[in-house]
This record gives sequence, structure tokens and C-alpha cells, in this order.
Amino acid sequence: MKNVLIIGSGIAGLSCAIRCAENGVKALLISPFPSERSQSVMAAGGINAVLSDFETGDSIESHIEDTLRGGCGLSGEKAVSGLCHHAEEIIRRLEKIGTVFSIDEQGYLAKRAFGGQSHQRTCYCGSSTGKQIVSALVMEARRYEANGVITRRFWSCFHSALIRDGKCYGALLFDESTRKLETVYADAVVIATGGQNSVFGKTTGSTLCDGYVAGRLFMQGVDLKNLEFIQYHPTTIETAQKRMLISEAVRGEGGRLFYKENGSRVYFMETLYGSLGNLMTRDVVSREIFNTGKDVFLDISFLDKKTIDSRLPEVRELCLKYKGIDIAKEPILVAPSVHFFMGGIAVHLNHETNIRDLFAIGECASMYHGANRLGGNSLLAAIYGGMTAADEISGRNNCGVKVDFTAQAENENEALNKKMNNQSRFPVMYIRDMLAATMNSKLGIVRDEKALNEGQKDVDYYLSVADKINYDPSVQPYFNYSLTGILTLSKAILACAQNRNESRGAHFRSDYPERDQALCYSSIASYNDGDICVRFDKECEYES
Repeated sequence: MKNVLIIGSGIAGLSCAIRCAENGVKALLISPFPSERSQSVMAAGGINAVLSDFETGDSIESHIEDTLRGGCGLSGEKAVSGLCHHAEEIIRRLEKIGTVFSIDEQGYLAKRAFGGQSHQRTCYCGSSTGKQIVSALVMEARRYEANGVITRRFWSCFHSALIRDGKCYGALLFDESTRKLETVYADAVVIATGGQNSVFGKTTGSTLCDGYVAGRLFMQGVDLKNLEFIQYHPTTIETAQKRMLISEAVRGEGGRLFYKENGSRVYFMETLYGSLGNLMTRDVVSREIFNTGKDVFLDISFLDKKTIDSRLPEVRELCLKYKGIDIAKEPILVAPSVHFFMGGIAVHLNHETNIRDLFAIGECASMYHGANRLGGNSLLAAIYGGMTAADEISGRNNCGVKVDFTAQAENENEALNKKMNNQSRFPVMYIRDMLAATMNSKLGIVRDEKALNEGQKDVDYYLSVADKINYDPSVQPYFNYSLTGILTLSKAILACAQNRNESRGAHFRSDYPERDQALCYSSIASYNDGDICVRFDKECEYES
């Protein structure tokens, strides 16, 4: 029986593992913590699908059109078409395994409006959709665990891939119990490790998603794509540890953005874009909030308390807990924050990278969303991508040739021990905090050449001291060895932003404010012995 190694146990990883098991392929699911602690549980708003009871005038073609328009010319038509055509099938599968969706008065799945969409097609589970889907997928995975087809292994982290002659044979994993690297062979490896939140410090996402895996694979020859497209969610609140998301569902239920001027409310999005201004795409709303230069509020208090409690209970609880605000009575002070990464590991239609038998799915892979993601499409893409990769792996005839990576494992274990015993005045967490400050200030909602150049100089300096710092034994070892990979990824993100001399989707250059049709291609970053090369995918190397 074939075996696949899946790194990451959120919705994408679980979806892939379950599909592999259905196809008779053994899956080993690796993560530092259980799925219930993955970023996937934070997904609040919903999942898009045009169902058989669709709103008048809606269609799968309309969903495709909205997604392509939101992606600003960089979403592949074939990929988006496959995603949207499989959406109802995915919703029905989720229902079948126990996902409890909200229903309307007629007994159909309830749907809400999300930004950038022409119709109400976002199905939801209150405002805890991700949590409900994770719970259902975990229970489904456990059925296959009982038969030994799926194995879930915690307290382990990815260290590096086993790659030779353009083919992946497995991975080196860091085992927290032994504090050593372990060689794990597989017929295919699937990366499902989420976005790059820790590169930016406090974001709406999990700090467990730090981009190290993408950075390390990049250094091993894996191409990255569209890294400059970083989505800011327009409505978040700040807490001591992170930015907390005020779901787009609030605006989908009628929430209005405003700022105060001369004692009056200015509903600026409606002034600029009409009655649906509050539901413009996230890049537009974030940029307009930034442009006001004022404190901006989100108001839903005009809805009755019963409606708020039935449709937005988690949002109300969150605001009460962290800000002491009752959204049924008063508006919420909000601000944009880094939320989602459209860019990541470059993959083909089947989710395979430029390295054979190495796949990437979910947010860590650049697919479907182009220059800007529509709310409600991320959960759909995570599940569909996992299924697509699993089907590709299941249908292959592997030759069964094994390659010995003992020497690589010994060398990397030795290098890891050397790092852990190094001493200097630079603690690793201090460098990570400095990196986050650099990336937030130089790669924000609005960028320019001067800021991007300054960011590159900062990251070059951090890289120059990365092998000389104090790898603090008091912090988790993973934080210590992951630094160089995270810094290299950050350098690649800045390089992609420097090379795209235009404004498109979530990438806005104040020195190049217009869209340039000559740059209507994905950016591809490659690594060669410390040098980063950025090219535009004019030859359709990654046709999607």
C-alpha cells in the first residue's frame, strides 16, 4: 500500500488524509499540536458554494466570475472552475460527516453575503464555521485511524525535505521528545502548513503558522509564487497577544463602517462605492480605512439583539471579552491587520510543486486566489486542494526506488546540535521581533521602493547574524532552528514586492499606483545559493 506524509493537520491536511484513506493510501499526519489547535478553527465567516437552491440570478459561472475578478487577472481559470464546480459536492460531504450548518426558516442551508461577491452564497455555522468543519473532519479521520489507514502524530515538526534529482522521498522531522531529527520516507509528501503569520508578528492568524516550511523548501529548490500579495482584513481589534478578527459576517449582515467628523458619522465606504460599499473586496476596504487617517468604527447595533445573538454570537462574545463592548449597543473600533497570504509555494493544477512527489495545499500554496482572495473561498480551497492532491497521489504508479539519506540526516543533526550550543548577545526571539517590526513597517497596506529597499537591508542584516545568535534553550527548539528559513522567506517576499512595479489587488505601490497589463502574470521566486531570482510566469510554467 502506498503511503503519504502530510505536514500539517488543519482542514487542508485532514481533507487530504481522509481522501487518501478513501482511495486506499496510508496517510501519516504530522503536526506539533492536535488539529483542534490549528489555525483552521479560527475561520469564522463561512464557505462559498452555489447550491441547488441558489439565489435567483446566481450560478456556478457567476461564482467563477467573481473569483476571477477578485483575483485581478492572476487566478487561473481552470483551477477556479474546478474549485467552484466542486463546491456543492464539498458542502454535501461536510454535511454527511456531521458539520452542523446554520439553516434558514425554510429549512435550507442559510447563506450570507461576503465581500466581492454578486450573490449570497456563503454557507456558515454561526460564526464558527472553521471549528465545526475541523470537528467533523477529525471524527471522520478517527474512523480511518481505527483501521490503521490514517496515523496522526503530534509533537513533531518539519525540518527539511529529502530531495534528490528533482524528486522528494520524504522528510526529516524534529521529534520534541528526543530533540533529534528523524528520517521519514514516503511515496509522496504533502505540505499543509498554512500561511506566514509570524513573519509579521501580531496578525489575525496562529503564530504556529510562521512560514518556515515554505522558506526551508525554497532553500532546497522549491519555487514560490505571488508572495507580494498579502491580504489585510479590514476589521480587527487588538489584544495583548494578537489581532482578533471581526468576521466579514458582521458586514454581511449589514454592518456599516464610519468615522467621526465634527460630531457626525461619515459612512465613507457608502459615499465612495454606494450602498454595497461595506462589502467591497478586502483590499479595497483596508486601503480606504488606511486612507481616512482616522479611527474607524464598525456598527451593527441597529440590528435587534435576537438577530445578533442568533447570527453573530461569537463576535458579540469576543468583543465583550476583549474590549468590554456590547455590539448590540455600541460600535466597534476596528483597524486592518495581516490576515491571509495569497502567495506561497508554487503548484500546478494537481497541487504538485516543481519537485516531483512534493505537493502543497491550503494557504501555504499559491492557487485559486490570484492577487486577492474572496471571503469564504479559503475553506473551500483548503478542502478541494486536499482532495485534488490526494487523487493525484492515489492514481500514480510509484516505481518503489528508495534512496539512502543517512548522510543528510547525520549532517543536519550535527548542524542542529551546533546551533543549539552557540552563544552570543543576540537572542533568537529578539531577531524574530525585529523582523516583524521591519515587515509591518516596510510591507504594509501601501508600499513604495524606498521602504522595500530599507526592508531588504534590514533582513540582510538579520541573515548575517542568524548563525551567530544565542539559540536560547528556554524556548521551543523549533523556534531556534527555524530562523534562517523564516528570514529567507521574508527576503523573497520583499523581492517579489520590489519587482512588481504596479498596483494590483492586495499589492499597492504608491509610486506605481496604476495596474500594468504587461505585468498580468504571477511572480515566481527561485533560490540559488543565497541569491533570489524573481521572474514573471509568462511561459505558464504553473498553469492554473
